Amino acid sequence: MSPAQRSAPVLEPALAPVPVPPHKPVGGSRKWLPILGLLLLLGAVAAWWALRQPKQAAPAAGTPVVVRTATATTGNLNHTIRVTGQTAAIDFANITAPMLRGPDANREMILLEVAPSGSWVKKGTKIAQIDAQSLVDHLDDLADTIKTAEADVHKREAEQSIEMENLMQTLRQTKADADKARLEYNGSETQTDIQRQLLKLTLDEADARYKQAQGDIADKKASHTAELKILQYTLVRHTRHRDRHANDLKAFTIHAAMDGLIVMQQIWRGSEMGQVQLGDRLAPGQPFMKVVNTKKMQVEGNVNQTESSEFRVGQPARIKLDAFGGLEFDGRVHSIGALAAGGFRQSYYVRNVPIRIAIIGNDPRLIPDLSASSDVSVASAANQVIVPLSALSNEGGKTVVYVKGAETFEPREVTTGLRSETSVAIASGLKAGEVVRVN
Repeated sequence: MSPAQRSAPVLEPALAPVPVPPHKPVGGSRKWLPILGLLLLLGAVAAWWALRQPKQAAPAAGTPVVVRTATATTGNLNHTIRVTGQTAAIDFANITAPMLRGPDANREMILLEVAPSGSWVKKGTKIAQIDAQSLVDHLDDLADTIKTAEADVHKREAEQSIEMENLMQTLRQTKADADKARLEYNGSETQTDIQRQLLKLTLDEADARYKQAQGDIADKKASHTAELKILQYTLVRHTRHRDRHANDLKAFTIHAAMDGLIVMQQIWRGSEMGQVQLGDRLAPGQPFMKVVNTKKMQVEGNVNQTESSEFRVGQPARIKLDAFGGLEFDGRVHSIGALAAGGFRQSYYVRNVPIRIAIIGNDPRLIPDLSASSDVSVASAANQVIVPLSALSNEGGKTVVYVKGAETFEPREVTTGLRSETSVAIASGLKAGEVVRVN
């Protein structure tokens, strides 16, 4: 088209007149205006949303579809279950505050000396000392009390000896009076009847006094024996009181029962947990320290009760420490709990079984209370045809793998064996070297 033609005005044909419909009331059509506006607004929003979506390019004709595959191999399959927990010592000595044997067992026990946590000690080394000054003062008071009790026993023995001698003198006097009255009565043949009756009454009175004196001596001996026993028992009670406190005093000095590493226990200090330290107040029987043999360590963990039936004592394990990434150890299942226990803040029906895995080997970095994980080998199979778990499909209740054929992947039913977290052993239906599709 030439420039002159482009600039020339274009004449449009005249429009035919549009017939005007007869006039209708406006009020009948206005009621649809809000609905029409809402529809227009929704359409605008839908158009805006469609424009913001990324456009997907259609695949070009002839572009190959990428399919992930895996080759069935022959090898050994190992099924492991991970157990998490903390390291702990198998051989250790638990150090506790002494159980006081004295009558006043509520005596406070304050740590004056304590071996630092993480230090190595030998058997017999002093590792803790409890403040015993108040106990020493009490023992001094008891020593004075015992001396007073012993003096009371000796004093009462002397007093009883004097009392008994007086009674014996009275007994001898009454016996002499009775013998004299008997002689006078026996020689009264020449006396009158009245005199003989008077002598007889005197003899009976003397014999009664003599018998009474004999009875008084027997009663006094029993009384003296009882008094001495009371004093002696008091002395024994004070002596045992002293001996018990003396035994407590020896227990206030604590020595290591074995060679090992000092590990301090955690206690509540206010609203926080902290290690036992100097100046802490201990309760009788409270554990506050351990001496551990780091050459015999284990991992203490829990397994769910649904998996506990797969564990056996002696199963091998591979142990890793979270604090030291490159440090690994071999291990063996040492013990399995007989009863499942519920955990704190868990539902009642959730139960865990405690398990202990002994660590084989040693390292200076291996200490108690480190978080660790153990991969326990619960089952293994040798010379198996192995494929990835993702190669299996379930079709119509049958286990199927898609095996690469000449042009396509053909489904084939297989029988599976042992499974691990990523692989599965094929018992039948597949040969080593065949290529399968991975879903």
